[in-house]
Amino acid sequence: GGAGVGDGSGGRGAGAPAVGGARESGAAVEPGPESYRLGDYDLAARLSFFLWGSGPDEQLMSAAATGRLSDPAAREAEVRRMLRDPRASALSTRFAGQWFRLQDLEKIQPDVRVNPDFDEPLKRAMLRETEIFFDNLVREDRPILDLYTADYTFVNERLARHYGIPDVAGDHFRRVRQIDGERRGILGHGSMLTLTSHAGRTSPVLRGKWVMEVLLGTPPPPPPPDIPELEEEAVEDGRLLTVRERLEMHAASPTCNACHRMIDPIGLALENYDVSGAWRIRDGGVPIDAASEFYDGTPISTPSELRAALLKRPEPLLRTFTENLMAYALGRRLEYYDMPAVRRIVRDAAAEDYRISAFIVGVAGSDAFLMKAAPAAADGEPVNGNGG
Repeated sequence: GGAGVGDGSGGRGAGAPAVGGARESGAAVEPGPESYRLGDYDLAARLSFFLWGSGPDEQLMSAAATGRLSDPAAREAEVRRMLRDPRASALSTRFAGQWFRLQDLEKIQPDVRVNPDFDEPLKRAMLRETEIFFDNLVREDRPILDLYTADYTFVNERLARHYGIPDVAGDHFRRVRQIDGERRGILGHGSMLTLTSHAGRTSPVLRGKWVMEVLLGTPPPPPPPDIPELEEEAVEDGRLLTVRERLEMHAASPTCNACHRMIDPIGLALENYDVSGAWRIRDGGVPIDAASEFYDGTPISTPSELRAALLKRPEPLLRTFTENLMAYALGRRLEYYDMPAVRRIVRDAAAEDYRISAFIVGVAGSDAFLMKAAPAAADGEPVNGNGG
């Protein structure tokens, strides 16, 4: 249960999944005498729900029956075998889907007057692009930072046309090289760009907030009460104001400015993408002005410059991925006492070039994953359990 993965509260209660994760893993385990090691059968179930979203196969049950899952090397070998199995695609449809909030795409219906080309097949194609892209990162065991830098994606004819990629015919998805440096990685995915837009206009605030919460694990505080929405029809000199101009009027107020200084530059760097992620150079007839400053002072005005600014200090990206992966695996929010394990997993993954399998093996070998909180007896004392 709990919030969706990536509710953005980072380690201070990183999101827990609605699905996936081992079924019996509700109670948080704070290292101490009240917790005990899971038995091998429980561990097999926890592993299979984490990696496959379903129950264990015969080979995993046999590893449990012979006690091999208690041995770290044998357990790691089993995890790597499971990642090679087609069932590991659950990590893309369930884990990545929740982390990136792809379910929110369902609620999006861009205004046809603004976006006459948007339809259900395009929306479905956007969702599949992100799922297949993440699944490919897992299958090829790529470094997790490829999420931002990959010079390829997966499109069918409908999505290729939307992105302006030539020579793609038919409904099936195939890998294409991204010649255009602006479109690379998750920040160029139509799914993310559409679910962070309003029906009739882009929203630098929603896009900036999504990056801060989902990718950086630093959610901005909620806006103060009674703050009006951006005026949809703001006009000056007889023309509709651009999204940027309306945003600047809104952010001029001192109560709003502190947070908007952090959020807006991220979203403004993505303003060349319209409400459904198609590239544009004008907003309402006025050339797009996306120039801004990242919170560390780096000037950014394009998606590629935003990507470079984020990757200059990759630690928050790596930590937030780990927190979300661990919350998903445990089926609960992370707590303060999980943070040392998160830091250790990131540190150990560095030796393996931050490959995705290193994070998954790290989570599956963490005390929180291997332990279970003991149920309290009637008098409040923990019941002894052997985990069998």
